[in-house]
Formats: sequence, C-alpha cells, structure tokens
Amino acid sequence: MAKAYWICCYRAISNPAALSAYAAAAGPAIQAGGGRFVVRGMPAKTYEAGKDQRTVVIEFDSVQQATATYEGELYQAALKLLAGGAERDIRIIETV
Repeated sequence: MAKAYWICCYRAISNPAALSAYAAAAGPAIQAGGGRFVVRGMPAKTYEAGKDQRTVVIEFDSVQQATATYEGELYQAALKLLAGGAERDIRIIETV
C-alpha cells in the first residue's frame, strides 16, 4: 500500500491563540491516527509562485488512514478550536 501525505498550507492566520489551542489538540489526534509530522513551519525559501506561508506535511501509511484521521472525532474536535482562526488549504496525496 502506498503512503500518503497530508499537506496543509496556511494562507492566513487571524487568531494565533486559536491556532495554538488547535495545535495542542491536533498533534495528539493526528499521532493517534498514525500520522508522523515531517515538516512544520515557515519556508526557508520560496520560488516561482511560492508564498511565504506556514506549511505542515504529515506522513500516513495510506490515504485511508489519513482520511480517517481527518474525519475522526478526535481531529474534528481539535478543528473546532481553530474555527475562524486561520484560512488553510489541506490536501491528502498518495505517493507514486
């Protein structure tokens, strides 16, 4: 089975306190779902149309595991803490 990556790019963060509360709850929820943080932070360098925005990459053993974690009760509870605090783009991509 191919691994999958959950990629999240933050377009804007309007409430850092909400982001902090979300992160405290989301990290354990993601790890409980089998996720392993690979990248978390601001880009060291951007090229072409790249934007200087916070990016998070999380590795999972499968698309199904990544999807189940995102849709799961623990992560959805963490996501409620972020409501209105950030504009994000999340994608789950399977490896080739």
